Amino acid sequence: MTKEHILYVEDDETLSFVTKDNLELNGYKVTHAIDGKQAVQMFRKGTFDLCLIDVMLPELDGFSVASEIRSRHSEIPIIFLTARSLKEDKLKGLKLGGDDYITKPFSIEELILKIKIFLKRKHITGSNEIPIYKIGLYTLEYDNFKLINGEEIVQMTKKEADLLKMLILSKNKIVDRSHILERLWGENDYFMGRSMDVFISRLRKYLKKDTTISLENIHGVGFRLNE
Repeated sequence: MTKEHILYVEDDETLSFVTKDNLELNGYKVTHAIDGKQAVQMFRKGTFDLCLIDVMLPELDGFSVASEIRSRHSEIPIIFLTARSLKEDKLKGLKLGGDDYITKPFSIEELILKIKIFLKRKHITGSNEIPIYKIGLYTLEYDNFKLINGEEIVQMTKKEADLLKMLILSKNKIVDRSHILERLWGENDYFMGRSMDVFISRLRKYLKKDTTISLENIHGVGFRLNE
């Protein structure tokens, strides 16, 4: 069985040694980079299933690394490791395409749990899934994350496609915020909620050319995709 491959970017020698060792003991293959530039080079050359990225890195910061990775791979899970507790920093990471963050100091158990959640979500497939979903003038090709309106094609991220699919399947019905957060983000908290709001704004932008549909915010409850 092929081991799942993690790109781990951390410049702290002691922390990286302990974390890498524990990840490998839990059955993962780990490639370790000590700075941002090295991480980008490794990502370009290798094939990875998940990225763990420290925010404060020499040469190139973690946000820049994540931006570069996301521009090349729209669906690979990215988890930020940060000593910062500022809301602005955490939100910036989520807006750049990060899937989650862990604040230092963290427990190895917490890290392993989050990794398992994202890798399990990444590998979930269903033979009975319908790959194409329609809403108004738009067609969502879920299997390749493309939103199509005539000749216009938007290449979405996996999470954008997941969110739009969920809303289309429940169109004209309210989908609870908590349900979306727990299903797609893995937990229901303030930062994940802000990240979800960013994704909702992106979907509104993608769908704006069809005036017969709307993505409505039901304050304090959830969202409804109206057709």
